[in-house]
Order: sequence, then structure tokens, then C-alpha cells
Amino acid sequence: MMKITNLFKKYGNKNVVEDVSLEIPKGKVTSFIGPNGAGKSTVLGMITRLVQRDSGEVTLEGKKLEEWKSNELAKKLAILKQSNHMSLKLTIKELVGFGRFPHSQGRLTPEDEKHIQEAIDYMELTDMQDKYLDELSGGQRQRAYIAMVIAQDTEYVLLDEPLNNLDMHHSVKMMQVIRKLSEELGKTVIIVMHDINFASCYSDHIIAFKNGKVAKAGPTKEIIKKEVLEEIYEMPFCIHRLNNQNICVYY
Repeated sequence: MMKITNLFKKYGNKNVVEDVSLEIPKGKVTSFIGPNGAGKSTVLGMITRLVQRDSGEVTLEGKKLEEWKSNELAKKLAILKQSNHMSLKLTIKELVGFGRFPHSQGRLTPEDEKHIQEAIDYMELTDMQDKYLDELSGGQRQRAYIAMVIAQDTEYVLLDEPLNNLDMHHSVKMMQVIRKLSEELGKTVIIVMHDINFASCYSDHIIAFKNGKVAKAGPTKEIIKKEVLEEIYEMPFCIHRLNNQNICVYY
């Protein structure tokens, strides 16, 4: 289990994260939602050691985050940041292979190759796996980075805006893969999301942020409610039911 206690982060005189405490359900898909500047990505960064916290504590499997050795943490937890840029001339397959580094230390085994190919197949990149990254569209490149995270084969998968640059078809495919990681492989997935409808349809648990604080947290059905969303986003919402799923319309 991952537990976050009293996280604070300030940039200059502004508190961007203020007294955030929460627990991440194990083996489930948890989405962080909320307006721009609510602190979602900063919290995600702090619980992966990419952003230094001013105070507070993060524990993973009962062990403080700072007590984990970097290589051991990389076998337990994988993160894809919102902006990714690789200047090296790499093919998709070579990029995805980087996900195996914590396990192989650069010497790929048949087991590593198996994970690499499975991740490429998951993301429907098989026919283009030998293409170079600079030959890809933004959406294809995003899928390649997701495949790299999948190949890392960690128990915890953290994704910051994974639907960036993806069209509707590949956004749905991406969320289906994320559900599969949770339901079939038992992985704990944390996603920063802007699209409330995708969060509504594919999340088990939602944590809503506002002004650097946790505004609401709980099972999806408790958060995707008209009054809750209107309080968080300060705008009118209309929620419809379609095939037993909530569809949120904001206007």
C-alpha cells in the first residue's frame, strides 16, 4: 500500500500542495482530477521522488520512500511524466527496452525481450516497432512511452496525463490497457486526468484536488456526482447514465 501523510510543497510564497494526506488502494485504478493548478501533478511527482517535498511523508509497502534504493524503487514503481523528450536516435523497440534497465542493467535477457515485445503488442505498435521516434506522430510517440512503462513491469504504475496527443480511438485503447493492468495483472495504477468522463468510466477510486488540497476522495460513484463536481470545478455540470456509466457534461 502507498500512504501519503501531510505533504506540503511551496514555490516562492505560494503553497501548491498543502497538507495532503491519502491512501492509494492497492491493485486498483486511482485517478487524480481537479482544475489546472490544483496540485495533482506536483503530488504525483512527490510520491515518486521526482519533486522534493517541503514536508510530509510517503510510505510504500510500509517503508519510507527515502529509504528505498533507487534501483529497487525502479523495480517497484514506474512513472511517465506529462512531457517527454528523447533527443537520441532511437527506434520504438529500443525506447521500450529502456523500461527493462532496472532488471537487466543494460544486458537484455530472453525474459526482458519477452516483456518488451508484450508491451509493444499491448500498445498496438508491433508493425512500426523499428521506426525511429522522430518519424512518429505525437500520439504514436506517447504510446511508445507508455509501452516503455509497461515493459518496466512494476507493481505501481503512475501516469501523468497519459492521454495527451491521443485521438479518441487510442485514448479508449489506452484506458482499456490500464484497466487490464489492474484487473489481470493486479497492478496499482495512479493517473492524473483532465477528462472527467474517462476518469468516471475507468477508475475504481478518484481523488479530487482543489487549491493544492484534497477536496474529495473515495470510490468513483461517490465523486462523480453533480454537486461534488460543481464544488470542485465551480461550474455547472449535468450527469447522464449510459450503459451503467456516468457521462459528465459541463457547460
